[in-house]
Amino acid sequence: MKVSVVGAGNVGATCADVLAYKEIANEIVLLDIREGFAEGKALDIWQKAPIDVYDSKTIGVTNDYSKTANSDVVVITSGLPRKPGMSRDDLISTNAAIVQSVTENVIKHSPNCIIIVVSNPLDVMTYCAHLASKFPRTRLMGMAGILDTARYRAFLADEIGCSPKEIQAMLLGGHGDTMVPLPRYTTVAGIPVTELVAKDKLDAIIERTKTGGGELVKLMGTSAWYAPGSAAAQMVEAIVKDQKRIVPVCIKLDGEYGINDCYLGVPVVLGKNGVERVIELQLNDDEKALLQTSRKHVKEVMNVLDNMHAKA
Repeated sequence: MKVSVVGAGNVGATCADVLAYKEIANEIVLLDIREGFAEGKALDIWQKAPIDVYDSKTIGVTNDYSKTANSDVVVITSGLPRKPGMSRDDLISTNAAIVQSVTENVIKHSPNCIIIVVSNPLDVMTYCAHLASKFPRTRLMGMAGILDTARYRAFLADEIGCSPKEIQAMLLGGHGDTMVPLPRYTTVAGIPVTELVAKDKLDAIIERTKTGGGELVKLMGTSAWYAPGSAAAQMVEAIVKDQKRIVPVCIKLDGEYGINDCYLGVPVVLGKNGVERVIELQLNDDEKALLQTSRKHVKEVMNVLDNMHAKA
């Protein structure tokens, strides 16, 4: 199996490292526009193979998409990271041009691949890649839900004082302040989270989850990378190994949840064919209202991209 990661920055390099360490693919190609950057990152990952005991080969290339040919999965992390005071929406103009170019180059050499978009603003960049590739929604998705649920679960583990392994959770909606964590679908070793965490503390954790990316930007001066890179790698693993994992991903909705033509995070079955099934949860009225708010926000930014294309 062959996996390519476009963008050798912190997120892309972390993703490639996890893919290699877990031996998810035989060959991992890391591509970047900066001369020698991907080559250096890939060489560094390969040189620790004897230490961590793996044999997945990592190869770095500078802007040569021919080296990504016949990839089974391609992860797109290219784009500018968020800076302090910058919303994800501020990134749309620059990153849309980058994602469009990357997608067009990727599909020239790997027309049958599955694409995972990580670039921000995530939901709209997934839409951008869809426009550029014209892939079916089963083979083009965005990584956000796994990252957001991981933050939610980590915060809950701290509050409860338990292993994060024990926590299962689900959330819906856009990647950002309007995401919709679902306490009703959150359990700790099978126990409803509401039996272990008081409502006020649970509400605070949900709010912290919604702004989890911004919290890290304030602390570090740039976007996170360990958790996002690992989340993307988990999606690749589910596809490559045909695990049929139920995870939240950003996908174009075609009537599910009463929503059409909008890219939002929802639970899906992820396997060798990409998104093999969209799971439609039975939401209550409050959850439906929150999801509609998220849809409205994402659709507004999608319209910004549409207007950019109309003026081009």
